[in-house]
Amino acid sequence: MIARNSELTNRELEVLKLLASGLNSKEISEQLFISTNTVEYHRKQLLRKTKSRNVAELIGNAYRRGILKID
Repeated sequence: MIARNSELTNRELEVLKLLASGLNSKEISEQLFISTNTVEYHRKQLLRKTKSRNVAELIGNAYRRGILKID
């Protein structure tokens, strides 16, 4: 079961949205002005909180639960 929106921090939601748009950790770090290590930390937290095994599962679950929306 994926975490609810309220269980994810604003920064985790930002990272999630950028992951879903296809950016890698380096690109995300440049866009958010944070280190690549910080992006990796947020990615690991997202996987842990959502009990996802990989980013593909994380993104799929986020769309199904309404955390991410198709524009």
